[in-house]
Amino acid sequence: MMLRAATVQFQHAPGDCRANLDVVSRFVKSAAEQDVRLITFPEMCLTGYWHVHRLDREAIDALAEEVPGGPSTAALVELAQAYQMVVGAGLIERAGDGQLYNTYVVAMPDGNVHCHRKLHCFISPHMSSGDRFTVFDTPLGCKLGVLICWDNNLIENVRATALLGADILLAPHQTGGTASRSPHAMGRIDPEVWHARHEAPQRLAAEVNGPKGREWLLRWLPARAHDNGLFVLFSNGIGLDDDEVRTGNAMILDCYGRIVAEAEAPKDSLVIADLDMSLLDKCTGRRWIRGRRPELYGILTESQGSELSPHEARFSDASTEDSR
Repeated sequence: MMLRAATVQFQHAPGDCRANLDVVSRFVKSAAEQDVRLITFPEMCLTGYWHVHRLDREAIDALAEEVPGGPSTAALVELAQAYQMVVGAGLIERAGDGQLYNTYVVAMPDGNVHCHRKLHCFISPHMSSGDRFTVFDTPLGCKLGVLICWDNNLIENVRATALLGADILLAPHQTGGTASRSPHAMGRIDPEVWHARHEAPQRLAAEVNGPKGREWLLRWLPARAHDNGLFVLFSNGIGLDDDEVRTGNAMILDCYGRIVAEAEAPKDSLVIADLDMSLLDKCTGRRWIRGRRPELYGILTESQGSELSPHEARFSDASTEDSR
């Protein structure tokens, strides 16, 4: 079975949900014209991302919405139904108990909604982390899983998602160009490079495709797809995000870790590929999973005493945080 899927990179407008939904709507319409049935947008792309780390709780709460009862979820469901497409996008959720989450909403053509709360939310001490994996059936004939940005860096999270039956992993990000504490992971991109993108496009392309962007992604992202027997839809922001420059690099990887389609330029882009779902059963990752010896893996669930909270993982001096 072939499934036409798409992933998007775009520069969101911080705090302007209406404008960001307009961008999402345009991309969904364009994808529908090309027979896409599944589309994924970046992390917190509806609310904006990195400016949130500067906000107090009241300001963050003003951006947040209920899920699925809020207007943004309703808009995503309307798009999914209008174009008979599975549509995923990120926002800030206000839960019934008042807690705030970095949440990814997946709207289905039948009106159903699934959501994933980021497991490692560190952008603000006012926001909480999720406590469960997210895998669900779809009318596409396959199961989807969702992990948001840094969730994907921890190999245990992707393996758990695979073990729960995911065929395709939605991997929405806001990454690249970050001030990582790991000396050989990414690094900041001078905002002037983005501002001068029309006069010096080659300089920007070198930055987003070099060690601060695409080269860094290729150290680990294909392994997540290959080792777990999953297709991966990697979506990301592009351009200036508060004081950092996102690198885009939106791409679609097959279950062998091969890039089958990716963004060609550092600008708002729609990336489309036909996924050959028949590859899944015999792919290397799934054969390796079937060869596991779970009785040996108790150590994976034992605390080593050095674990950091999600907020510490981003902001403490002990952090080796590599992503967003």
